[in-house]
Amino acid sequence: MRNLHTLAPADAPAKSRELLTDIIDRHGSAGDMISTMAHSPALLQGYLDFSRAMKRAKLPRPLSEKLSLAAQEWIGCGTCLAAHTDAARSAGLTETDIALARQGTSTDAREAALIEYALRVLTEPSSITNDDVTALREHQWSDRIIAEVVGLVTLNMLTGAFNLIAGIQPPTDAE
Repeated sequence: MRNLHTLAPADAPAKSRELLTDIIDRHGSAGDMISTMAHSPALLQGYLDFSRAMKRAKLPRPLSEKLSLAAQEWIGCGTCLAAHTDAARSAGLTETDIALARQGTSTDAREAALIEYALRVLTEPSSITNDDVTALREHQWSDRIIAEVVGLVTLNMLTGAFNLIAGIQPPTDAE
């Protein structure tokens, strides 16, 4: 059940109207989540800026999708899971890769360590120790990647939590 409804640009606060109009002019539509985030100009601007910034991360796209799948499985957002499953397929991941990522692991030990770290960032960040970071470095993950995982997890938390609270459901095959 929807808790927050989408807003057309004409119904949105002034700053959100400006942002929505720009998105619609560039892409033809704004999408359900963005049109719903428009209730809060601060949230919408923050999401757009953060999302744009995270596109400059050095995480390879297939790995980024694995991390997002693991996070969204834990968060429980069906809308985000559907979107990241489609993105994972587009990035060349197999159904096995996708299933393992949703289980919080990978056949590649190096990737599995990063996925486990991402889930701990999401679920218990205070438990991460210097030894844990050292172990990631021993898997040849750079400090940049270690930091960017925090950003990616945070972005997933934002979108997943927002969709769940707003009541945004994944599209059905009939839509």
